This record gives sequence, structure tokens and C-alpha cells, in this order.
Amino acid sequence: MRAEQEESSGYQRVVLKNASPYHYMKVHLVLEDDSTRLSAVELKHFIITGLKNLYGEVGAALNFDVLKYDEDTLTALLRVSSRGLVKLWSSLTLLGFYQNQACAFRVLQVSPFLLALTGNSRDLQLD
Repeated sequence: MRAEQEESSGYQRVVLKNASPYHYMKVHLVLEDDSTRLSAVELKHFIITGLKNLYGEVGAALNFDVLKYDEDTLTALLRVSSRGLVKLWSSLTLLGFYQNQACAFRVLQVSPFLLALTGNSRDLQLD
């Protein structure tokens, strides 16, 4: 009886499959020339071009949305189906040039919950 109690009180690993249909990504585009600006439409076209270069026509058909975009900071909030997260992330990582100038996407945050991206504990100012 004592051995059964010790076994049942031991460590139990619980793995939950993510049932969220979408993932949200907060990304920042770093350009070589800081004066270059993109509109939201140009940003989406640039990302689709990266998907097409890496995965072909089928990859370019990946559904994602630009939910929010700030032209001043070049920061965007993207929504992608959970199945397409790795494809989008890898294509963003491999994009290296925009109009013949070096660029890089920095993935700031990723979450299956949109609310999780509204704040960032790293930006908190503690008194």
C-alpha cells in the first residue's frame, strides 16, 4: 500500500496539444537605410515574396494577416494559422534584401493568444 502512494505522488508529465487555430507574431523589420518606409500593403507583398521564394507557389498561398502595422517603427502584428507558423517564421528569417538593401526581420514575440502580445514585461519601468 505504501509503495502505491509513493508512486502516485511522483512526478507526472502532462502534455496538452495546442488547440488554438492561430498564432500571433510581433515582428520588426530592420532596414539598412533607416529612411526607407513601407506601407502595410508593401510589407504583406514583401512577406508573400519571401514565402514564394522559399516554398514556391504553394507556400505563397499561406493565409496570414497583417493585423496592425506601424510605418514609423516598422513593427507589425501578424496572424497566421498554427499549421503555417513554421513556414512563415522561416521565410521571415531568410528574407535578406528589400529593394537592393540589406534587411532583417526580428521576431519579437510569438503567442497563440493575441492578448499576450499587448504588453511586454521587458518594457516595464519599475520604481
